[in-house]
Amino acid sequence: MFVFVCAGCGAELTTPLSQVSLPVHAHQQYGNGAQLPVLMQSGTFAVDPDPWGGPWRMWEEIDPGEAEARGIYAPVYSLSDGTPGAIVIAPGDIRGTRLIPDKLGGACCGLDGADGPNMVCEACDLPVATRVDDCSLWQAVRLSPDSVHRIPVDGVHAAPLSWAELAEKGERTPPFEAIATWGGRLGPGHYWSWSPQWEAAAGHALAHLLVASQGQPVEVPGGLAADMFQRALDALLRAGTPTSERRAALAGPGQPSPDADVDILLVPVHPQTGRTWAPADPTASPYLVPLPLGVWLWLVSPQPYLPIPASGRIPRDVLRDDPLPRLPQHLFRADRGTFQHTLVRLPAVRSPWLRTVLEKLTQESRADLF
Repeated sequence: MFVFVCAGCGAELTTPLSQVSLPVHAHQQYGNGAQLPVLMQSGTFAVDPDPWGGPWRMWEEIDPGEAEARGIYAPVYSLSDGTPGAIVIAPGDIRGTRLIPDKLGGACCGLDGADGPNMVCEACDLPVATRVDDCSLWQAVRLSPDSVHRIPVDGVHAAPLSWAELAEKGERTPPFEAIATWGGRLGPGHYWSWSPQWEAAAGHALAHLLVASQGQPVEVPGGLAADMFQRALDALLRAGTPTSERRAALAGPGQPSPDADVDILLVPVHPQTGRTWAPADPTASPYLVPLPLGVWLWLVSPQPYLPIPASGRIPRDVLRDDPLPRLPQHLFRADRGTFQHTLVRLPAVRSPWLRTVLEKLTQESRADLF
């Protein structure tokens, strides 16, 4: 475990933290006026490899060679010139800091970090972090990598869980949830929707599925996986005359080996190490499409519920399960921002057919898919 200290005076700025993988929804902007929860679990931190925040440069100002050196292989609207490597933590894990009152940014309902670091070390007034809690943004504190140092602390340094342990004990992410909204004339409220985490996971995985398709139609497993991907894949890969079809399947720890004719595997990402699960057979060479563990666990073992009330009397020691779980009122839509953020960072996007897909999406709203 580690604590982060001020680079100026050495004051401790966090509680003891363990490193985990950065959540795939870390850069997501969800809906309009939604109150998203805290991004990181308490007691953990993650390192964001991408620059974040201002100053910004438009794509026309950036040399293609510089963009590729930064891992960007297709045009984007703008790129951050912020310092990469921010340490992302839960707001409740910060210590010894105070907010800067005049660093509110372009906030709507909270802080968005647009004006740069908005938290200083209480001991020496060095700007050390940026708090983000505005509407439609995941709540987090981002420690500036050039203003803090990481110091090991005494404690239990537990080894990462094994894949078998994760498959048995991992926490599943439900596909539907109540989205809280900021209070209006009638007070606080909420609406029932697809999970923002699922939409971000789908955007990330959809970019990989397009690369894996090689421009050919892709068939994904039925059920929730089809809800997530099939409609978008059919729409994005319908151009031209297909010469073959590629098959995708769910695979991972505790799951049976996929059929030999499967070309693409939807597999989990280790939440602590960030490593993607891979088959033990070194001769197998399907394309691995990464999914957050919680989403993958639900896909391979969805929560059962009765579609209709059971007949007969319910025993006294059994709780009723009606009314039935509510469902979103619209078809599933992948998160556009996460999809584009992922696709432009995959070298395969330089291929002409994929560049065409990306350009069409940039020019069209495609609200039916995203």
